[in-house]
Amino acid sequence: MSENLTAPEPTTTLAAAATYPVVADVNVRSGPGTQYAKVGSLASGARVSIGCQTSGQTITGPLGTSAIWDRIGTGRYVSDTYVRTGNDGYVAPRC
Repeated sequence: MSENLTAPEPTTTLAAAATYPVVADVNVRSGPGTQYAKVGSLASGARVSIGCQTSGQTITGPLGTSAIWDRIGTGRYVSDTYVRTGNDGYVAPRC
């Protein structure tokens, strides 16, 4: 009987590697709330990578009500209620 002594390949999951669809047109803000400056916008159907998530202003959007904001780049945040992550909670490290 022969045994396979080769170690399995390691698997790594990186939160930033996943992309998520934006479900409606949304403004991109410089911080986690509408009081922050608008620094861009995303159209429905765009895909975003979430680097980290933080608590901010509570927003009611197409996917419900939440205080979670997704950082999609340096100084670029969108409300998690516009991003279909498949989860009502955090899916990335906290900022």
